Amino acid sequence: MRVPRQALARLASPVVVLAVWQIVSAAGLVSERTVPAPSTIADTALELFRDGTLVEAILTSVQRAGAGFLAGAVAGVGLALIAGLSRLGEHAVDPIMQMLRALPLFGLIPLFILWFGIGEAPKVALVALGVAFPLYLNTFAGIRGVDGKLAEVAHVLRLSRIGLVFHIVLPGALPQALVGLRQSLGLAWLALIVAEQINASSGLGFMINNAREFLRTDIVVLGLIVYAALGLLTDAIVRLLERRALTWRKGFLS
Repeated sequence: MRVPRQALARLASPVVVLAVWQIVSAAGLVSERTVPAPSTIADTALELFRDGTLVEAILTSVQRAGAGFLAGAVAGVGLALIAGLSRLGEHAVDPIMQMLRALPLFGLIPLFILWFGIGEAPKVALVALGVAFPLYLNTFAGIRGVDGKLAEVAHVLRLSRIGLVFHIVLPGALPQALVGLRQSLGLAWLALIVAEQINASSGLGFMINNAREFLRTDIVVLGLIVYAALGLLTDAIVRLLERRALTWRKGFLS
């Protein structure tokens, strides 16, 4: 299977960073207790993979992120459609969303614990809330940014209201909505890192907390690298989706 040039180009800078990191660690410029070398972290990853700890933690975290993302995406896109497609919907939905968006996301954790307890619900709710706002804002902006002349074309073609939405408005809003999707996926992992500090008994956050208590810096850094890798993977999936869905759009560097 042939690897695309763009994929190789995007991997170049992380590989260079890892190489410099390894060289600096091997030269003794950075203490192993402060930041372990990549080779040490790789050995730790292999050890945790073999005993199943790493795989179980990743699967648990992915399930939480997936559930939160699905809930937040449905809410964000749904509310954006309501607000974007009518003035009445905008007056009803947008002020509330703007007020909620101003609240500190992580400051809501104590309230979520009071409402939902310390189980899975507050973790999923925190991720969902982090996902909903970027999707709402970008999808709403995309809908309102559709060229009004296209509505005149739809009128000439005698498209119904539903036809206008599906054939003109939604395709026109798709580029902006995909930007919101990329932002929301990044926030989903960021929210999950914090959410898994809420009395978690499994997942990457639990693994990191447990390692912190035993001063296992290598496991802490490994957990953070896995979070970053998952974020990079989901971003790559959305970028692929963008290229497939927006083949009609020619960009500056296309």
